Amino acid sequence: MKKLLLSTSLVLFASTGAFADVGHAKMAIGMPGHTAKVDRTIDVTLLENDEGEMLIESEEMTIKQGETIRFNITNKGELEHEFVLDTLENIAEHKIEMAKMDMEHDDPNRIRLDPGATGEVVWTFANAGTFEAACLIPGHYESGMHRAVSVGDQIAQADVEYTSGTIKKIDAKAGKVTIIHGPLVNLDMPAMTMVFRADEAIMAKMAEGQDIEFVADRVKGKLTVTQMK
Repeated sequence: MKKLLLSTSLVLFASTGAFADVGHAKMAIGMPGHTAKVDRTIDVTLLENDEGEMLIESEEMTIKQGETIRFNITNKGELEHEFVLDTLENIAEHKIEMAKMDMEHDDPNRIRLDPGATGEVVWTFANAGTFEAACLIPGHYESGMHRAVSVGDQIAQADVEYTSGTIKKIDAKAGKVTIIHGPLVNLDMPAMTMVFRADEAIMAKMAEGQDIEFVADRVKGKLTVTQMK
């Protein structure tokens, strides 16, 4: 009888642990993503400015439901910062907890970086909604270190106009692609042949001579293919 009770307890303990892991991995905002399934990359900069503000700088975090995003994060500030993805409610709760005691968590939806350090968060946005990216180190959120993350069925495509083009040349090592393209309306540029930057995930979908539809924008001053279909 004792052996039976012990066995039952072990099974229950193991089951509870397994469910805890699943609960930890799946959140209202989504779940950790696989690097092999990244749809696109968003470069993020954490910094302070001369006006005393603390900022999370990046392109608009407007994401299609189901997309897997690689956030390439660089701390260009002089202070330690973190990058946290979560619901508005959880961000508010954790901010209160952090105000009581500055704790460094080891969770897949967040990363803490020393000045000058880089890192990444890969995340699959499984659910639609308005979420938030923030730094919850005491005082940083209040100084402006947060921004909206909008996720929806079609929201990533809203107000985005694709341009038709043909890939002329690919230089994967340099992360560059030459495209013969039509007018880039959002950049007020006429049809021509130009060299663009592209991240590894987008570059992997390209082939010379391929006809594509794409969106380009200026990222860190460089013309970059941000979306492609």
